[in-house]
Amino acid sequence: MKKFFSALAVLSLSFSLCSAAFAAPEASPVKTSQQNKMVTCNADASGKKGDERKAFMKDCLSNAPVKKMTAQQEKMKLCNANASGKKGDERKTFMQSCLSTPKV
Repeated sequence: MKKFFSALAVLSLSFSLCSAAFAAPEASPVKTSQQNKMVTCNADASGKKGDERKAFMKDCLSNAPVKKMTAQQEKMKLCNANASGKKGDERKTFMQSCLSTPKV
């Protein structure tokens, strides 16, 4: 009888350890960008129902966020457009002067 209770105690202890090892990890409170997007799209979809809501959510969640260009990137784009037709040293000199001048 002592062997039975000893074996039972060992089995219950090993079961406890195994269940703790395979337990699902706790969800982190930090939301991913996709989760944030879902919250935003859900808020924007309020009032829509059925197929209209489904179509809106599909479009909203599939759109990549538009990154705003920095001032330097905008300046580079403008200078590149103005430098069309110039080549070699002429283009290099133009780009240097264009990028170094303050934005008007």
